[in-house]
Amino acid sequence: MTSFTVNHRTYNPPARPIVAICLDGSADEYFDAALARGRMPHLQRISVSGYRGFARGQMPSFTNVNNASIVTGVPPAIHGIGGNYYYEPTLDREVMTNAASFLRVPTIFPAAQTAGRKVAVVTAKDKLRDMFGSGLIHLGGIAFSSEKSNQVTKAVHGIENVEALVGPTPAIYSGEASLYVLRAGVKFIEHGIADFLYLSTTDFMQHKFAPEDAEALDFYAGIDNLLGQLLTLGAIVGITADHGMNAKQNADGTPNVFYLESVLNEKFGPGFRVILPITDPYVVHHGALGSFAQVHLPPGQSALLAPVMNFIRDLRGVTEALDQTTAARLMELPPDRMGDIVVCSGRNVVIGRTPEYHDLKLLHEGLRSHGGRYEEMVPFVLSEALKPEYAARAKGDPRNFDIFDFTCNGTVAS
Repeated sequence: MTSFTVNHRTYNPPARPIVAICLDGSADEYFDAALARGRMPHLQRISVSGYRGFARGQMPSFTNVNNASIVTGVPPAIHGIGGNYYYEPTLDREVMTNAASFLRVPTIFPAAQTAGRKVAVVTAKDKLRDMFGSGLIHLGGIAFSSEKSNQVTKAVHGIENVEALVGPTPAIYSGEASLYVLRAGVKFIEHGIADFLYLSTTDFMQHKFAPEDAEALDFYAGIDNLLGQLLTLGAIVGITADHGMNAKQNADGTPNVFYLESVLNEKFGPGFRVILPITDPYVVHHGALGSFAQVHLPPGQSALLAPVMNFIRDLRGVTEALDQTTAARLMELPPDRMGDIVVCSGRNVVIGRTPEYHDLKLLHEGLRSHGGRYEEMVPFVLSEALKPEYAARAKGDPRNFDIFDFTCNGTVAS
């Protein structure tokens, strides 16, 4: 097959179907729990015959940031998306980065389609579909979400009548929303519709259930069943995640949260703006509470930078408070879409804006969330053994956005 180069990476995919999977919110503990109970025999097999390890995701450990990195093969400093949300001071508006227009580089998919592959991109959350499908549909590729699979059209999504092939559209707040994505991948390969696929799930189940919960174990057994079907069809499969997941609640089940905007306004006076880049349309998942925040100082108050940072560092639950320049360098973020200060919290702590901003009634079963350093390391699995040079890279500091490189170039089958 023809190779192609995107964002200074060259991909040489073999003729076999290529499938890269992003299991949203899939901390490695979910694999461990299911494997220990014999619920993922296909993952067990490829852990021995292929490769299973870890990769470092992007900070902040949120969906849009990491999915954008995976589909472009580069960090946010290059592709431009540093959160699900950011603040534009010049326009005084908060912006959700859920459209292709926010990407500053192309995804790998148009180039793969042009090189002769049949590309299909399937995501659970429709917020990602436009980003993934950028430049792909008019070339003959496919991009749609399980969330709105009953609304697909040939003109917009590159395919129609998905429900006839895959089944009824699932509820987005369900495990089925993710399994549907993988099932679509199986059907597309079976019917010769696609041979180069990106399948990105949703983290509803991980937000709601711990790894050892029966519901999570059943869900991962379902994932493994569909993984087995992909392997039977001859696919080379790479699996990673956008972020992990941790419980972030008190003993009574209430969120373990501190309201940073309220605290700063009380201590230093009004005018602070705290942006929570976890914010997206799916607030039932997390109530817009995560372990990462961007702080914008009051206009004209740059002299507050040092005292505010020092104050934040002393707050209970804070693990990092970095100025913009330092955070951009260490986390590979785009400075023009950042606040003056970046704040991360501990493994079991989340950051809020003000008590009034968050509707905690949506969090019926406690809070599991992400965004900080403790959700940065994610699974990295290949269905085939690695070439020596890629095995060496895997022992270093592989990134989750290396998954297409490893799947296309790094296995003995490629």
